Amino acid sequence: MTGSGENLDDDDILDRDLDDRSREILAEPPPVYLIDASIYVFRAWHTMPDEFTDSDGWPTNAVQGFARFLLDVLERERPQHIAVAFDEALDGCFRKALYPAYKANRDPAPETLKRQFAHCKALCAALGLNVLGHSEYEADDLIGSALWHARAAGHRGIILSADKDLSQLLHIGDEQWDYARNQRWGAHGVRARHGVEAHQIADYLALSGDAVDNIPGVPGVGAKTAAVLLAHFGDLDSLLARVEEVPFLRLRGAAQAAAKLREHRDNALLFRQLTTIACDVPVGDAAPRFKRNMAEASSLGAICETLRFGPMTRRRIYTAGGLNFADHAPQADEI
Repeated sequence: MTGSGENLDDDDILDRDLDDRSREILAEPPPVYLIDASIYVFRAWHTMPDEFTDSDGWPTNAVQGFARFLLDVLERERPQHIAVAFDEALDGCFRKALYPAYKANRDPAPETLKRQFAHCKALCAALGLNVLGHSEYEADDLIGSALWHARAAGHRGIILSADKDLSQLLHIGDEQWDYARNQRWGAHGVRARHGVEAHQIADYLALSGDAVDNIPGVPGVGAKTAAVLLAHFGDLDSLLARVEEVPFLRLRGAAQAAAKLREHRDNALLFRQLTTIACDVPVGDAAPRFKRNMAEASSLGAICETLRFGPMTRRRIYTAGGLNFADHAPQADEI
């Protein structure tokens, strides 16, 4: 018996609860999709056959692969709030000013790849997606800053990337999605993947190092040791402040680890500056919601011509942009 005198059985109560939950879901702001474009462009560059060329004869294998990935995401998820972050700071990143050896193990991008990055950005913009880039900050920083804005507006984030660095951004409700492996995890799933909590990732990488970014870490402190130390002390600052306790831990090589931490204290703090994602980077007027814009038919047409996309890919592109392909399809002898 309800307060209104209404008799409800268990099924009625369940239906009402489901209706209430449905209203809650509908009231929740939709997720903001944040794509780490560079990782997917590079993957296509290394895996797609070098048999595609643009109208000037330059290779387009990376664009072809990235376009397929992007269209899959748009068709599968139909995101209304989305931003695509590109690395423009490969040589002028603020991290290189702090530590010149940062990413020095990587060869400069060849001109053929740089051209394809420009094509990928143009494709995203023509599809109405918000494109993020900065001359001093990396894609990770742009994603972190975009998520900070979106979260303040009530959105949760879905980060499309396999990069472990980005796991430090995850709060309750957020997800990271390794699209190629179709693996998704939230903040609570970070420990199972990396041995530490999401908020400890930057400290973990500062201690154990990150070979991909040419960050050596503290000598003698590997991944397992770093995880044990952070589990005990919580964060790098507390660890360094209480380093005299380390030799007494039930940890193999604890005394040596303590000595290395004392010796390389300044480097550990420097490395944390490198591994911490900046969340205060300007990300443009699309913030905080990063709502998807209308596709530009003329720009899409020009891109399709330049990149010599076939009719099936063109149809997918126009459809993903919310446009009627038949209204814009070239004649058969133009394809």
